[in-house]
Amino acid sequence: MDQFVGEGRLEWWANQSICLEVYDIDITVAVDAVGQWRATGRHANALDAIQRESWDFLMEMDPHFSLAFPGEDRGGIMVRVVEAGDGTFTLTEAPDWDGSVNVTFDLT
Repeated sequence: MDQFVGEGRLEWWANQSICLEVYDIDITVAVDAVGQWRATGRHANALDAIQRESWDFLMEMDPHFSLAFPGEDRGGIMVRVVEAGDGTFTLTEAPDWDGSVNVTFDLT
């Protein structure tokens, strides 16, 4: 099993031109013999209150992020992020995600 342990970043794109937020992460990616990969991570730096609010908002709206590694200008792997209660998260590849999400805001 091959493994990568290092840094990466999660980018949340509103569309092809607008990246709303970028989060630096520490990540461990393991790839098995048939090419399936699993990844776990955590924020590289603790989020302050405003960053936490932004993270929670984006996760609630749509937990799909683009994953980028050092040296990449823009993330190329679309992942779904699931956060655990202890601040860690798992990343699963989302190659079929089409970029669409339905969002309803209650403005009352």
